[in-house]
Amino acid sequence: MAALLGVAGAVLVDLYVLRTRLVCRRVFWATYPIIVFFQLVSNGILTGRRIVRYDPDAIIGLRLVHAPVEDLFFGFALVLLTLSTWVWLGRRGVQRGPTAGAGGRWPRRRER
Repeated sequence: MAALLGVAGAVLVDLYVLRTRLVCRRVFWATYPIIVFFQLVSNGILTGRRIVRYDPDAIIGLRLVHAPVEDLFFGFALVLLTLSTWVWLGRRGVQRGPTAGAGGRWPRRRER
């Protein structure tokens, strides 16, 4: 139940709060299988070797490559929220550190 709420919350944030609408883009759905593949590989290793164990009462019980299906839902919500925030910040022009000057070059230091 929590996993589905996480997915619903992430989709609502994407569509109505940040308005990035990533879930409406073909490129998102075309590249998401790459993320799912690596998520299944890492989940399979961690749960298959019993490095990570889940309480049977805390999961639905349906597993995919050793990992509970809920992990895929939580992973989707995490990736969607991260990418939506990234796109939203990029649209706002938020940058880290000093900004580049015109043409992508750093401003020149004035000689004295």
